[in-house]
Amino acid sequence: MAIDYQNPRLVVETGKIEPGVVAWRSPSNLAIIKYWGKYGRQLPRNPSISFTLEQAYTDTRLEYFPRNGASSQPIELEFYFDDRPNPAFAAKVQKFLEEVVDIFPFLRQLRLVIRSANSFPHSSGIASSASSMSALALCLCSLEDDLFGTLGEDGAFRQKASYVARLGSGSACRSIFAGLAEWGKTGEISGSSDLYAIPFEEEVHEAFKTYHDAILIVSKGEKSVSSRAGHALMDDTLYAENRYLQARQRLHNLLGPLRTGDVEAFGKILEAEALTLHALMMASDTPYILLKPNTLVLIDKVRDYRQSTGNPLYFSLDAGPNLHLFYPDAIRAQAEEFIQNELLPYCENGQWIADRVGKGPLQL
Repeated sequence: MAIDYQNPRLVVETGKIEPGVVAWRSPSNLAIIKYWGKYGRQLPRNPSISFTLEQAYTDTRLEYFPRNGASSQPIELEFYFDDRPNPAFAAKVQKFLEEVVDIFPFLRQLRLVIRSANSFPHSSGIASSASSMSALALCLCSLEDDLFGTLGEDGAFRQKASYVARLGSGSACRSIFAGLAEWGKTGEISGSSDLYAIPFEEEVHEAFKTYHDAILIVSKGEKSVSSRAGHALMDDTLYAENRYLQARQRLHNLLGPLRTGDVEAFGKILEAEALTLHALMMASDTPYILLKPNTLVLIDKVRDYRQSTGNPLYFSLDAGPNLHLFYPDAIRAQAEEFIQNELLPYCENGQWIADRVGKGPLQL
């Protein structure tokens, strides 16, 4: 727990700073083993592992301008979402920036304009906080490197970006890496840490490097309980400690299938974790339900399809009603025909995202 990245020396001479811009596209991710429950400053109660996606992403552009005599003033921020001011999002970003000013003290010396946009509906349970906060963390690290030349080595850059992203949204720390990423200290994975995620792509069988994730949009509406509030409710549930033990056991059970390419064993754990996540929501002291009737219809149809065809099509869920369907590249044509013909009538306006395991963030 020695790393905190606080560096009071990262200050600039504002008279020598020219206006500039940095921009990143960062993807969402879908956890196979779920992180649900935290402690301290955004630290996980159990390790998690996720697929980094490709088509569900956030584009963030950070423009910066020199600002004089502002070392003790609040950070000066203009924030735009989809090219329009968004006071609610602006307040969250402002709070986050103030929380990381010990890491980036030069932020008080600049005027910031941040423009952000998603390729998918925000706050609907497709981990928009993961993509948005990872994109912002990458922009901050790029800004530091532009001003000070401190993060030229890619491994150091991504580790710091993952650390910073975690402070904004726990799951965001995993979006920094291509393919698969693991977050949370475990003796089973070398280099694992509660402070940042690590890449896991090289550990897995080739079958999982071309996996598909079809995201079925059951509802584009903003979910009734935020993930932040959901994590807080874990503090008081009597199931919490058993859940954290269960997550560690399932991670242990998952590592073998990921390394050998056992898609059926992978799929069973994927589905069990998805349903456990929503069971925890329903069993909290303040119970809530994020699933919609069509979510359950789709789950039944997927199970019937798998039983009748033998095809390894399995579902997952994030903290929302929208269904993620995972399948190997070998059955892509059959799976997408089934989606088009049988499942889209249960999606809002027939909307879905044909996503897949991605190559990680892209500097724009």
